Amino acid sequence: MRYFFHIAYHGQQYGGWQRQPDVLSIQELIENALHKVLKTPTPIYGCGRTDSQVNASQYFFHADIAEPFEYDLVYRLNKALPSAIAIYEILPMEGKPHARFDATQRQYDYFLHTYKDPFLNLQSSLYLHPNLDLAKMNEAVKLLPQYQDYRAFCVHPDKNEHTLCHVSEANLYVNAAGDRIRFNISSNRFLGKMIRILTGKLIRIGTGRLSVAEFENHLITREIPKILNPAYPVGLYLSKVTYPYLDLPTRTSLLSPAQHTEWLKL
Repeated sequence: MRYFFHIAYHGQQYGGWQRQPDVLSIQELIENALHKVLKTPTPIYGCGRTDSQVNASQYFFHADIAEPFEYDLVYRLNKALPSAIAIYEILPMEGKPHARFDATQRQYDYFLHTYKDPFLNLQSSLYLHPNLDLAKMNEAVKLLPQYQDYRAFCVHPDKNEHTLCHVSEANLYVNAAGDRIRFNISSNRFLGKMIRILTGKLIRIGTGRLSVAEFENHLITREIPKILNPAYPVGLYLSKVTYPYLDLPTRTSLLSPAQHTEWLKL
């Protein structure tokens, strides 16, 4: 029978979701835990490939488990996995739904702060730019849903079948002090390092090193910038995944309660 697993993970210590040689991945850890508990190799298929050090506050993968289990598999898997990975729910599914190909929308959040805070460093990226032009950054963010081809903002565009992304929403949030920023974006799909590259460009706009017109010109012409300058992976979260048949709320806060803030939408 096919099952969907609803999980979250803090990815800073790992080489991304996908299993790969010589790098410890989230997929490898979960497959090893399933093998340990189920006593048989069980391949899993994730809803997307997060990069090294990137987090997911909501993530789904599917697996086919032939034999029924009477025990609490959520409990046993959580005991077998490191504290950075949490299994929330295991959902039996009818037919053969696919965790990756059936997803209709993915949402990401990128957090950055502009002052040193040792308690934020594992959750948000530090950029020591205290006077970012938030109005200009927001102007650029509001352009994103108006365009569909993101060839200029990804690595290895020619390795993709196409570079179209239907960005349905993009917003910039800030705290009351203006020293913590949240970039939120939703789309049916994202290209390799696309969000980190976009965030890097937003930071350049905020510091006056790139104009909004130059940013939009890349969207119009699809011309790849000479230097991509992706933002740091720390601070990026896959925060929501939606299916036609499954739309669950997230089970965890994007930032720890001690660092909770009220986000003001620009």
